[in-house]
Amino acid sequence: ADFAIHDKGDGNPHAHILLTMRAMDEKGKWLPKSRKVYDLDGNGERIRLPSGRWKSHKENTVDWNDRKYAEIWRQGWADTANRYLEANHRPERLDLRSYARQGIDKIPTVHMGAAVCQMEKKGIQTNVGNLNRDIKAANSLMQSIRQMVRHLKGWIADLKEKKAALMEALEQTKEPTIPELLSQYLELRSGQRADWTSRGKLKGTVADFNRVQAAMEFLREKGISTIESLDTRLDEISQTAVSVMESVKKSEKRIKAIDTMLSYIDKYEANKPVHKEYAAIGWKKKKEQFAESHREELDAYHAAIRYFKANLKGNSYSRKDLEAEREQLASALPEQGEELEAVQADVKVLRDVRRWLNQVLPSEQYRQTAEPGKKPSVQGNLKGRQERIRQEQAEKRQPPRTQKQQNMEL
Repeated sequence: ADFAIHDKGDGNPHAHILLTMRAMDEKGKWLPKSRKVYDLDGNGERIRLPSGRWKSHKENTVDWNDRKYAEIWRQGWADTANRYLEANHRPERLDLRSYARQGIDKIPTVHMGAAVCQMEKKGIQTNVGNLNRDIKAANSLMQSIRQMVRHLKGWIADLKEKKAALMEALEQTKEPTIPELLSQYLELRSGQRADWTSRGKLKGTVADFNRVQAAMEFLREKGISTIESLDTRLDEISQTAVSVMESVKKSEKRIKAIDTMLSYIDKYEANKPVHKEYAAIGWKKKKEQFAESHREELDAYHAAIRYFKANLKGNSYSRKDLEAEREQLASALPEQGEELEAVQADVKVLRDVRRWLNQVLPSEQYRQTAEPGKKPSVQGNLKGRQERIRQEQAEKRQPPRTQKQQNMEL
């Protein structure tokens, strides 16, 4: 192996490792990297072509360039890097599997080459950089939505499980609606401001009313009045978010495919004149010499041809159509991000509603400390909350005791 380590201090340290494609005999002589193999018919006989030659193909003498080894080498690199990270007490770990193979529902970002990285560092936005920013924003929004929905679903499941106990504690035979509970929350908040100044009471009451009123308007629009309807709405919200993310994934995948195709088109068009010159050479030795001196250009040209055969439906392409499609897909990503932001805003409203309801619903601790055989009332629960709050506020307003007062208490 021939290797070179590059670290220019630009945040992109890397190594170039070159491995030979040829085997070597015991005397140090290079062996051919491929051999000619004749194609055989059903009877095991060679197949003669119209030109009079025998049909054949090339086979590599070694499998060192087989793609299957990439997985093995990548895993070896991850194991080695993680061993040194652990030895140096670093928290980071490498996992070279894709998100899909790790079971992570997350959109991967696109690899940015050295040229793109340098442009981004200079503040020049690129197509790849913009795509990655949109992907990261979508992933962040989806993670936030999933987390809030998961917590809300857990809260609802707990309420359903303890529904009978809650209704008994509330002294109600019929399940209270969410708007009714929110009205109780406003009453609770009003009681908490009993010893506030008139100006403070007014300001606090208006602020609470506006927030709760906006939430109740949202609940009416969405048809949410009970815990069951809230649960159903959360399922719908989750489905909407998943649908948007699937659309983002589809767009991102297609954009990657277009970028790859455009990259091969660039290579094909840049090296087509070199291949044309190579094909026009009639003398074998001269042709071999030309091929050796232009190996990189010819390899890039042939790689593009192979990619076209595998990925183009026909034999032609339209750079203009591909660029237009990419522009359309890329311009739709911010709009899809706005859809996720709208979903996130809805979930945040429901999260606030949960927080408010938790303040008026009898707590588990209160139900456990209630007198045996006696139903704790909502009024008692509210009074207990108000009394605790007043005590805390009174303690905050009391001036600090002097050393003499502390000694007298002792």
